[in-house]
Amino acid sequence: MLSTTQRTTYAIRTRSPATNSLRMGTFRSIVLSSIVAGFVVGVIVTVIQHFGTVPLILKAEIFERAAETHQSNPAAGASGAISDHNHSGHEHGAEAWEPREGLERNAYTAAANVLTAIGFALILAGLFAARSSATALEVSWHEGLMWGLAGFAVFTIGPGVGLPPELPGVPTAPLLSRQIWWGMAALATAAGLALIFFRRTVPASIGGLLLLILPHLIGAPEMDHVETNVPTSLSHQFVVAVTVTSLVFWSMLGSLTSVTFAYFDRGSLERNLPSVR
Repeated sequence: MLSTTQRTTYAIRTRSPATNSLRMGTFRSIVLSSIVAGFVVGVIVTVIQHFGTVPLILKAEIFERAAETHQSNPAAGASGAISDHNHSGHEHGAEAWEPREGLERNAYTAAANVLTAIGFALILAGLFAARSSATALEVSWHEGLMWGLAGFAVFTIGPGVGLPPELPGVPTAPLLSRQIWWGMAALATAAGLALIFFRRTVPASIGGLLLLILPHLIGAPEMDHVETNVPTSLSHQFVVAVTVTSLVFWSMLGSLTSVTFAYFDRGSLERNLPSVR
């Protein structure tokens, strides 16, 4: 007996044009907000550095060149051993390229700051997009500020406690070991803060605190003996200047990225409302 029932066919689900358009709009908002916020913050931080950290670096370079001149004098006792010791911390080759003082150096500094700010702004904007998608709420500037302060804690405070910024002419441990410890401290700080503020339970908070102190219990790499003619007071001023500049950088970047992302994302949603309807 032949059946007269039609054979069932299954349709392949495809994303609607409206969904694809919204996703592309969110991606566009992430990129545009990151470029705008990164450029503005990078330029402002460059100006702050010009009057804050750069003069301290130039002073330290004077002491560094004076030490290198003294060590190159054959009459100086044990100059070879001291020279090897100092160059193990800061590899400054005699023929290493350096930008010229003035406009060229400032231009390279500004470009590096802008690119760095855009890179971190992309991360923040991606987090804001995920947050907005999960809560269906617009990210406010104070929430952006909180995220910026979290970035300051992760990338400045956490690693900086063990490895504070150093001026030229101050010997340091080998670069690779410092990079490994810095990365470990940043990851541990980020994971610890996430456990404390997102899980909000006693065991998670205890685990977060343990992660925050773990890199410092292990200890940052350091040299057994440090000999430098750079004044200690100058190094302290540099640490303070770098920390304050980083605080301004992250505070502005978090706030401005959240504002620009909300602006571009709101405009993208309004443009796509007819297609959604």
